[in-house]
Amino acid sequence: MVPENDYIKTNSLNAWILAARPKTLTGAMVPVMIGTAWAWKIGGAANFRILPAILCFLFAFLMQIDSNLINDYFDCVKGNDDRSTRLGPKRACSEGWITLPAMRIGLVITSLLACFIGLPLIIYGGWEMIIVGAICVLFAFLYTTYFSYLGLGDLLVLVFFGIVPVVFTTYVILPDHVQAFQLEVFITGIACGLVIDTLLVVNNYRDRDNDKRDGKITLIVRLGTKRAEKFYSALGIFAYFLMFYALFFSNNNLLFTLLFILFYTPYILLHKRTANFMVRINQGKDLNIVLAKTARNILIYGITTSAAILFL
Repeated sequence: MVPENDYIKTNSLNAWILAARPKTLTGAMVPVMIGTAWAWKIGGAANFRILPAILCFLFAFLMQIDSNLINDYFDCVKGNDDRSTRLGPKRACSEGWITLPAMRIGLVITSLLACFIGLPLIIYGGWEMIIVGAICVLFAFLYTTYFSYLGLGDLLVLVFFGIVPVVFTTYVILPDHVQAFQLEVFITGIACGLVIDTLLVVNNYRDRDNDKRDGKITLIVRLGTKRAEKFYSALGIFAYFLMFYALFFSNNNLLFTLLFILFYTPYILLHKRTANFMVRINQGKDLNIVLAKTARNILIYGITTSAAILFL
């Protein structure tokens, strides 16, 4: 892991690794992992295609890195990453680790590389995969430059870190004769998006005063501190009940209920503990600890949900 310090050579490999924000790749991995589990559950080993699964993971990682570079660049240009007031982890452009011209080239390369990696998915999912991929790239730009200022960032997380990757990963892994809309998969995508949104909620909760000052009216700014704290807690709990609903119809017995509770208890306990910890800290740079704990919780949720899909 590259340390975050002020002695980073401009445009160096270390600078690009920091700009890519490797810790955020959990959010990209979890929905694809869950979609992969559904594909195995629905089609079995005989209908599971490994290559599109690998391509989905690579596309998700590249799109996450691309989004991070876009966010880094445009927030710096807009002046939202003021070094003197920033509470979150340091950003490459505002710190001078990567120059703005180099970052423009970097985000173009990652966008094109993501498209290149995703293009073969048309073999498995049809030509409509081009539309899905193009929309993903487009909204990666629109999130930072437009929608996050209107308080719509959480909705985009729900769609592009929940519904889209879970549903379409399941879809492209399965062969044509098995591909079909599955309500359980769609509901799982919603639940996944809600859980991953907890990461954005913490980020915006920490930055609420700066965002309000800069005219960035996030959902957290709209909700206010107390309701934002309740919202964070509610996201994980609602996702828990959605997953129970998604899995209940094929496992509607007492044993399933007991096993489901057993599977998800670690996540729920950690989520509630993290929510309480966030309330106690309330503001300042120490909320970055909550950010790290939330990322851990998301990974645990992804592993738990994948296991529940496969074994319950």
